[in-house]
Amino acid sequence: MEKVKPHIGIYGKCNAGKSTLLNLLLGECYAIVSAESGTTTDPVKRSFEILDFAPVAIIDTAGLDDDSSLGEKRRVKTLETLHHIDLAIIVVRDKWGDEEDQIAKLVEKEGLDYIVINNLYENSSYNNLGVADNCIVSNLTTEDDRDNIIELIKKSLPEHSYKNYSMFSDKCSSNDVILLICPIDTEAPSGRLILPQVQAIRDILDNKAISIVIQPGQIGAFLSLNISPKLVVTDSQVIDLVKANLPENLHSIITTFSIILAELKGDVATYKKGLIKAGTLKAGDKVLIMENCLHQTSCEDIGRVKIPKWLDEWRGVTLNYTVISGLTPLPNDLEEYSLVIQCGGCMVTPRQLKSRIRRIYRRGVDITNYGMLIKLIKY
Repeated sequence: MEKVKPHIGIYGKCNAGKSTLLNLLLGECYAIVSAESGTTTDPVKRSFEILDFAPVAIIDTAGLDDDSSLGEKRRVKTLETLHHIDLAIIVVRDKWGDEEDQIAKLVEKEGLDYIVINNLYENSSYNNLGVADNCIVSNLTTEDDRDNIIELIKKSLPEHSYKNYSMFSDKCSSNDVILLICPIDTEAPSGRLILPQVQAIRDILDNKAISIVIQPGQIGAFLSLNISPKLVVTDSQVIDLVKANLPENLHSIITTFSIILAELKGDVATYKKGLIKAGTLKAGDKVLIMENCLHQTSCEDIGRVKIPKWLDEWRGVTLNYTVISGLTPLPNDLEEYSLVIQCGGCMVTPRQLKSRIRRIYRRGVDITNYGMLIKLIKY
């Protein structure tokens, strides 16, 4: 299955060599390198293919000790990336100090591993942090430096961040037929399918099963073929239409792309608790719609238009909605929300999605999933 790349964050003080390390790994002068402090401002992300291993995304961040007028804002942006990465690289130059100690502890608090790049720093006082085996002394200039660092990255990345997990291995066997129902509306990208649909087709092929892809209006034509599907997977927004047009004996095998993604990389148990909260929403309650991609919206937008409309109708009240997209930080007033509704998360890593779910739930706010909520309302 096509998957989102594991993310690696580079951290350290100003002029420690973070951007130099990024350029070394990429094999090109992508990031600006300067002796002037504060050269890197916002986090910079770049994709990189590690041969015979996996594609990764590397994030270069601002200096932890940036004391410029915008230094605190840059530091907040840097620390926010800790929620999105699978591995941290701490670059040290001159000495291991309070900033390195703090970032190491924050990384550990996130349940992550980190490696240390000793950029011409000979003092070994950081060994008492237990990272000696995960440290490389390097001047960040040679191909050998690059190869050694890449080998350490491969050794240190958690397997779950790059291993391909199957959407259908526990749902079908060889030659089973999986019916995929994919509406083509104004939300569908021009000339393409959306990512979960592409992932589903590839995963079905990997499992030696058979995918049949139709639009909702072609259900009758499919039924005339007298083919018995093992599973029916539909876009969430037409699940009621699919149920109405399929015979009753197939209703128990209907699911959605969003629900399959929730099972693959989300937290179904937490999402189910959120469904209970959804059934108690009152007029004026605040609801946060959380998308994980950036796209131009339309009158058929599932998160911004359809879910609010359906949820208001289902509850018989008018709710107060806010939408955030991409990896926008969680609102400071999150505790004021009664419910968060999370998309399937096809554009983010399992780590990024689970980190958000945990942070929301720890702050006492219930969260559920697009597909699971739509199935509750419309199925």
